Amino acid sequence: MLAASDLSRSYDGRPVLVGLSLAVDPGHRTGLVGENGVGKSTLIRVLAGVEDPDAGDVVRPADLGYLHQELPHGPRTTVGEVVEAALAQVRAIEHELERAGAALADDTGPVATAAYDAALSRAEASDAWGADARAARTLAGLGLASIDRDRTVGRLSGGQRTRLGLAELLIRRPAALLLDEPTNHLDDDAAEFLADALRALPGAVLLGSHDRVFLDEVCTEILDLDPSRESTSAGRTGATLYGGTYSDYLEAKRVERERWEQRFAAEQEELRGLRESVATTSRELGYGRRRDHDTMAFGVKGNDVQQQVSRRVRNARLRLDTLERDQVRRPPAPLRFAPPHLRTGGRGAGAPGTSPTGDVVLWARGVVVPGGAGPRLDMPASGVPSIDVAAGARLLVTGENGAGKSTLLHVLAGDLAPGTGTAGRARGVEVALLEQDVHLDDDARTPRDLLALAGGLDPLDRPAVDSHGLVAPRDLDRSLRLLSVGQRRRVVLAMIVTRSPDVLLLDEPTNHLSLALAEELMAAVETWPGAVVVASHDRWLRRGWRGDVVHLAAGATPA
Repeated sequence: MLAASDLSRSYDGRPVLVGLSLAVDPGHRTGLVGENGVGKSTLIRVLAGVEDPDAGDVVRPADLGYLHQELPHGPRTTVGEVVEAALAQVRAIEHELERAGAALADDTGPVATAAYDAALSRAEASDAWGADARAARTLAGLGLASIDRDRTVGRLSGGQRTRLGLAELLIRRPAALLLDEPTNHLDDDAAEFLADALRALPGAVLLGSHDRVFLDEVCTEILDLDPSRESTSAGRTGATLYGGTYSDYLEAKRVERERWEQRFAAEQEELRGLRESVATTSRELGYGRRRDHDTMAFGVKGNDVQQQVSRRVRNARLRLDTLERDQVRRPPAPLRFAPPHLRTGGRGAGAPGTSPTGDVVLWARGVVVPGGAGPRLDMPASGVPSIDVAAGARLLVTGENGAGKSTLLHVLAGDLAPGTGTAGRARGVEVALLEQDVHLDDDARTPRDLLALAGGLDPLDRPAVDSHGLVAPRDLDRSLRLLSVGQRRRVVLAMIVTRSPDVLLLDEPTNHLSLALAEELMAAVETWPGAVVVASHDRWLRRGWRGDVVHLAAGATPA
């Protein structure tokens, strides 16, 4: 078993994990999800023994596998030596079986027989006879078959080293496995192979990944590290375990959200009623007002009525105080884009005609963008000689790394001029581009400054701005250079939402975003009435895409 009890870890006095407990049994594959910075990678490093916890206990098997960021082998170690290191335990079992067989040949007594049976059982459990074939199959599945076994680790690319580290773990088949973003540097085929290999492992697996298809295919349960209200009030890290796949987790979260909204609405309705009751009941005279000359009778009846009124007011106020203190907080509004203003005042000079889905607002035709070693984008060579984006269109651009997807989006945005070919937009159309790298790591301004500029406000006035739930209030006045890559990308996304452009250009929009925000973002895109062009490797996004798709073939070598 892989387990932790009351685990806590802080950095420079800032708690990341507080009192977290979990257990992953053999045969279970647990996926970690949660907001960026909630502690997923920290948890994996602590469980692996790479970092020590401030408090708490960790139980791990002796044979634990962990995917290091860098291979734990020197640069002069060869690929073949890494493979043999992965097979070392199997080789030892093979040698033990040979020794036990030789001993049994000389002595057929019960002790030698028992030793041979035990060695044989270990060999069968480790698939000793299929180990070499498994190693070859693993290298091929992860795209490493063509690499010479004599090549040294130092001569491999970063992606190749990561894949070799994965191969070593899969060949070794440890009793428990810890993986942090294992599908980075993997193409679709390699990711599918890794999913199959993990499903075949008998041990415990704990993994963190932004690859939602991978989580859906591999995991038997999902551990959500987003803090819940109950755990936060107790001062502990929130952790909720959901059985099933990632799709099952999404459905469970949808039901939770629906119940949360229903409970919030019911409580708000009750609060309104209680406030009205407290305000009006005390003014009621009720039964017993003086209607005749029987003063004594009125006094008796009046006292009863006043006592009843007082009791009702007291009970209503007690319930009101309790409900106001313990009421369910308002569910955060999901991310939504404001409708574009469609500033087009008619097609500009030279603008193309109409498409079957409406007026064309953006286009690129025969574009070639030169580069150093070759074109950064060659639309004719890529098999996509032209692109017309109609108002309200949905277009997904796919292709291998280097095919020119990002370059195409920059051309459509108008901040990169083509060497040959034409690109443009209809008159009055506003376009916004979410880049992969937002280039704000050295910017001293704050998110409030940028959001004010996006909304046409003066940052010097320190105006109130709407971050659309994308920027935490505590981060609004922090320097951008102090924020993480994901946090800076959220700021830029909030600026885009504030601007409400006519065309959204999104380059790998789910990179550096939590899974929850990635789901919200694409839901917002799906319902937004403006035009959207997305370039993405995200398999989950691509599988659920509802719109047109163009594929840029790598017809030219990019710079």
